[in-house]
Formats: sequence, C-alpha cells, structure tokens
Amino acid sequence: MDHVTGLKCTICGKTYGVDEIAYVCPEHGDDGIVDVQYDYDLIKSRISRESLAQIPLAGGARGGIWRYKPLLPVEPDSVTPPLHVGGTPLYAAPRLAGRLGLKHVWVKDDGVNPTASFKDRASAVAVVKAREAGAEIITTASTGNAAAALAGLAASVGLPAVIFVPKSAPPAKIAQHLIYGARVMLVDGSYDDAFELTLKVAKEFGWYNRNTAYNPYMSEGKKTAAFEICEQLTLSLSPSPYKGEGRWIAPERIFVPVGDGCIIGGIHKGLKDLLALGWIDTMPKIMGVQAEGSSPLVDAFERGLQGWEMQPIAAHSIADSIVAGLPRDRNKALAAARETGGAYLAVSDQEILDAIPVIARNTGVFSEPAAAAAYAGLVKAVEKGLVAPDERVVLLLTGSGLKDIANAMKTVPEPPVVAPTLEAVRAVMRQTS
Repeated sequence: MDHVTGLKCTICGKTYGVDEIAYVCPEHGDDGIVDVQYDYDLIKSRISRESLAQIPLAGGARGGIWRYKPLLPVEPDSVTPPLHVGGTPLYAAPRLAGRLGLKHVWVKDDGVNPTASFKDRASAVAVVKAREAGAEIITTASTGNAAAALAGLAASVGLPAVIFVPKSAPPAKIAQHLIYGARVMLVDGSYDDAFELTLKVAKEFGWYNRNTAYNPYMSEGKKTAAFEICEQLTLSLSPSPYKGEGRWIAPERIFVPVGDGCIIGGIHKGLKDLLALGWIDTMPKIMGVQAEGSSPLVDAFERGLQGWEMQPIAAHSIADSIVAGLPRDRNKALAAARETGGAYLAVSDQEILDAIPVIARNTGVFSEPAAAAAYAGLVKAVEKGLVAPDERVVLLLTGSGLKDIANAMKTVPEPPVVAPTLEAVRAVMRQTS
C-alpha cells in the first residue's frame, strides 16, 4: 500500500503512518477522525482515464468500485469480495428537471447494489481491510443499511459479523442482517447508543470495527460514487471521454442525504482525488440534505461552528438512515459543503415522504425515505434560488424503497378491491377518470 502516505487528523492536522494507528488520532480519542492521504504522482503511474477505458463500469470481476483499486487504500494483491458493488446507473431525469424549471438533472441509483444501498461501497472495503488485518470477526453499529451491507459482504467471503442496531430499525433491514447470517443485537436505545456500545465491544474483544467515520477507510469506499458520477456523466455527454486533453465532466451540484456525514465526506474526497489527478477541472458544489428532526449539521453550517464544537441532539425522523444526534464524520461533512461553495438544507419528514412517489413516477427509481431526501433538498434549494436553471445537477439516491415499505405506503392510497367482473372494473375507472 505504498500509494498511501499517511492518516491525517481532521482536528489537529497531525499525520500518522498507516501502521501507527488503526482508526483515530490518539490525541483526540474516539473523536479524532483521520483522513487517508495519497501519493498522487505514484497513482498516476498506475491508473489513467485511458486504462479505465479497458475495464467495464459494471459487471465482471473487475467492474464496479474495484476498477479504481489503485485509488483505494488496499493492497494491490488483496482479494476483493465476489459481489458486484458499484457501477450503479446514472439516469438522466428530464421530467424531474422540468418540474423544477431546471434543464439538467440526473439520479445516481445506488439502490441496485447487492444489499440495496450505497453502504455496500464502504462495507466492501471494510471486508478487505479486515482480512488484511487478519481479523476473525468484523462488527459495526448502524441504523440498518450499513449493517445489512456488512452482513452481506461479510457473508460473501465467510467472515463472521456481529452488528448492533437500534431495536426501532425497519424490519426489512433487520431481516437482511439475519438472513445473511450475522449475529444481530438490537440495542434498546438510539443509533448513537449503538455506536458507543460498538466502540467498547470492538476494543474489548479485538474485533475489526467498520463503524462509520471511526474507521477512516469507509470514506474511501464511498468516494467511488464520485468517480462514477463524473465518468458516467462524461460518457453521456462526450464522444471521447477517455482520450485527448479533455477532462471528465463534473456536475455543478451534487445533492447528498446526510446523517453521520461519511457519504458526503466521501463524495468530497473522491472529487478531490479527481482534481489532484487532473481528471476534472472544477469542483462541484456539494449540497448536504438533512431531515429537520436530525439536522445538527445544518445548524453547525449556518452558525459557522466547527465539527468539534458541535453538541449532540435528540434526533428523530422517518428517514432512519440519516438519523444521527452527533454526526461521527462531522468535520469532513462540514468541509464538503464549505470548501466547495455548497450548503446544508433541512427538509421535513412530509417533504421527504412526498418526494418518494415523485422520484418514482418521473424516473422509475423507488427510493427509501433517506434517499428521497436528496430530491426534497433540491426542491428546497430551487425555492431558495440556490440553483441556476442551466446547472448540471446530480441527486445521490442512496437506498431502495424496498428497505422501508411501511413509510412508502404512507405516500399512496389503498387500492380498491373489485369483484372479478368487467362491470366492477368499469365502475372503478368511472370513479377515477
């Protein structure tokens, strides 16, 4: 892993060798989140836009996130999980755009990953790092999706997993954990309680800890979505995306649902990688979207607070995947918006629910509440005049609607029950015409 030069603390800036620390900066305890540093000149000698042209974006053993293996913090010869993670579609969404008076909107559908969420990207890297470390058990805390992702990816390589989720997690997500064979512990408390418990348990038993932000390599898995967005956008708009002096085309704005802050921090990291490599010319504005009942980053952004100045809140929302009372990756999350000229927006639970059928009926993509928050955030941004009509906008849809059927059903009327006769159908059609 000679292309990784160190692990830099996001609070004090101290840099450690990859063999000096496993997770966080010891100067700041469990809050000392670190960022992986790279030798970009060395990476340029191993990967290029031209070399990527020989590897499919999706499908095959080398597709998905592992196309970018020289840009990931894993050993070159590490064996990757067999499940196909990443390479998810980027769909043009002209009808969504038209509803808001915009010209260019795309949706990135990460609900088609193996366990139906974006979190597979991080868990795939976690499994590789755990095996590199010789771990016998891997663990994580989650509101549901990260645990499902870890359970599935760990099962694919036969690595035992123990996961901690709030007992209020949606049944569909808990079902995934159990079906994959993970040992599940339902915590009588919040996600933040589960997170703290996992830190203690992992230290006590020596388990490999996949916890968001605490494990610096999770952002690195998540950054691969930024690579794909720019590469796929260029493929759709340019006849020769891998040749010549031209660069990949980056969107003007990317809307990201935010809970713990690791996804938005990962997207920012991926874009910084592309700038350092010279593959894109401009940095997109990153827009973080939080549920009103779980919006500490919105508050910190508006008040000009640093991550280490934030205090925990009692968080709640129907969008369980983005509920976090004290975002664990808050330093990187705030930097993602501030350093790119983006912003943070809060949307209500009702606005999130309203977004689910709008996305589905205008793109064919069924999103869980947390994912739908990205579109609700775009609506809010347009209302505030933050988005110009001709900007290229990407919505990151992070999870499938099948993850949370109970809330999805709140957005649609009950279907009628009809007798098995033609006249019964005619009667219903007359009522709805």
